[in-house]
Amino acid sequence: MSPHILILGGTTEARELAAALTARPGVRVTTSLAGRVTRPGAVAGEVRIGGFGGAAGLSDWMRQEHVDALVDATHPFARAITAHAARAAAATGVPSVVLRRPGWHPGPGDRWHPVDSLDEAAELLPSLGRRVFLTTGRMELAAFAHLTELHFVVRSVELPEPPMPPHTEVLLARGPFTPADESTLLCDHCIDVLVTKDSGGAATSAKLTAARELALPVVVVRRPPLPDGVTSVPDVAGVQRWLDLNSP
Repeated sequence: MSPHILILGGTTEARELAAALTARPGVRVTTSLAGRVTRPGAVAGEVRIGGFGGAAGLSDWMRQEHVDALVDATHPFARAITAHAARAAAATGVPSVVLRRPGWHPGPGDRWHPVDSLDEAAELLPSLGRRVFLTTGRMELAAFAHLTELHFVVRSVELPEPPMPPHTEVLLARGPFTPADESTLLCDHCIDVLVTKDSGGAATSAKLTAARELALPVVVVRRPPLPDGVTSVPDVAGVQRWLDLNSP
């Protein structure tokens, strides 16, 4: 019987992993997407859209579809699904691994202000600037909605969901963006502070380079910790090595 690999996706690494695994003869690959983006990028193999209904629903689906290995390749801040995946793997006995790209680290010239939550970021902002480039995701603007004296620029593939700050300018665009692109945006909109999550990876790091070159302060929201006992690897090659060790 062909091994069935379930990828919890939504990241660039998830798409790369799906392409690599579908190229293997006799391997069935299913990528599950939450469905928050109406036009996701193309994904190799089978694709499932929508939630499972928590850890119990994920466990039931894995049993019904005879999943042999589970790869959590969701966003580093997708805390709920990562917790559900860990519980589902434990309940079903299916080997699991988390694919997490390395986080960012400040370099010479960076003016970073690390915080542990969006609420902490919002509390700090008024002391750092008045015009904010907010890049924490279109569904998480509520933490900043009370900051009525600040002007926010939010870039998103799709329109953000309310509530949001009253003075919010939305830019609809899809990356990746170059440091030059980001410098132009920051200058054109007179941005004096950037807010971002520690997503890691090169795809969204150009804004950090631009902020460094312009000597702008950057509020960086730290990643949530992984559940206890979870195995993690930093890249697609690491997942492939892990799968070879855990092949059915």
